[in-house]
Amino acid sequence: MTTRRLHLNAFLMGVGHHEAAWRHPRTEPARLNDVRHYQQLARVAERGRLDSVFLADGLALHGDVRHNALGGLEPLTLLSALAAVTDHIGLIATVSTTYNEPFHVARKFASLDHISGGRAGWNIVTSAGEAEARNFGIERPAHADRYARADEFLDVVTKLWDSWQDDAIVRDRDGGVYADTTRIHPIEHAGERFAVRGPLNTSRPPQGHPLLVQAGSSEAGKEFAARHAEAVFTAQQTLAEGREFYTDLKSRLARYGRSHDELLILPGISPIIGSTEAEAHRLERELQDLITPAYGLAQLSVLTGIELTHDALDRPLPDVSVETEGAQSRRKLVVDLARRENLTVRELLGRLAGGRGHRVVAGTPEQIADQIEEWFTAGAADGFNIMPPILPGGLEDFVDHVVPELQLRGLFRTEYEGRTLRENYGLPRPASRYAPSAVAARPEAVVAS
Repeated sequence: MTTRRLHLNAFLMGVGHHEAAWRHPRTEPARLNDVRHYQQLARVAERGRLDSVFLADGLALHGDVRHNALGGLEPLTLLSALAAVTDHIGLIATVSTTYNEPFHVARKFASLDHISGGRAGWNIVTSAGEAEARNFGIERPAHADRYARADEFLDVVTKLWDSWQDDAIVRDRDGGVYADTTRIHPIEHAGERFAVRGPLNTSRPPQGHPLLVQAGSSEAGKEFAARHAEAVFTAQQTLAEGREFYTDLKSRLARYGRSHDELLILPGISPIIGSTEAEAHRLERELQDLITPAYGLAQLSVLTGIELTHDALDRPLPDVSVETEGAQSRRKLVVDLARRENLTVRELLGRLAGGRGHRVVAGTPEQIADQIEEWFTAGAADGFNIMPPILPGGLEDFVDHVVPELQLRGLFRTEYEGRTLRENYGLPRPASRYAPSAVAARPEAVVAS
């Protein structure tokens, strides 16, 4: 038994993370835009006592819809519907700092945190795709510029969340005072990219700040995570790579005055589960046999910046520069995988179909638990971002068979520790920069108009 506990997030994506999931008889692609499908998934994850569910997002049509079923529901809207049918599970959404404004984002996440009773989390992305930039009529900003904007963006958002003190709402019926306006503060932010007066027109979120999540693994991404993030979703293929990333990122925290346990690292894993190893590999083969090479070639062409045709399938991946203004860390991961295992393009497409660079593991519940325990105890993970290949069946298999095995090993909770996402992740509630003692020492505090 150990006092350290795993953290598990369910990454919900359409009818499964495998690109051919929509073609498999165990899925129902007609439910892609059905809110009841996602509510079912959230309830399954909560039944398994998972920490959170996560919805990724992009601001362009990614991929070829001729060959892949792509859901397009806006995540904050959808998570509000999931909040209504759950009580404990955290609700994490991706929102870009490149194509949004801080005031909008601060208000939306504060609202989700209130609606859910303190279960909101923000996956902060800077949007790497050229197609996204075209949808907003601009050139894609340079990688460094996107992260510089994200830094200031987050600064503004957290100031807005703090603009209402926790005790600002007094509800003095006899005195006729609903809120004490001396406890509500304009932020008067005037920076290089944003000028925001504030205050927010939504009171401080129940968690103080919704949980801050980040998923970039480039140098700029890791520095951003070390400064700001409280959970990181990442992709590594081998235990050695996982340990290297974990050690590197944790070692950066001290320069920002943060401790080792203030940031949780959750690598992605796509578990293909069977009651026997043969059954798991049979499901894996079924999915692989449904792959449409044209779709994978198009995706790999975008990622590598090289036009790959059908003629390239049985050849090694051509030389690829890992320097890019796009998704730097994912491109490097894919190139390294192809070179390390001497894969043909066809073989590489097969490896990417299940997890887009995340690790795919096929086996029994015990074997999946072995893999999770190994990474957890070897210093490569604080938990995992679970990416079921098919949904809802893959998530049900994980909850009903892998979670009990992890609980038997003393690695995972049997009941939720608290009601908020921060409590269940074991992370503190941030103090407001306008705590009462701080306000007393700041005579310049401005009464809100």
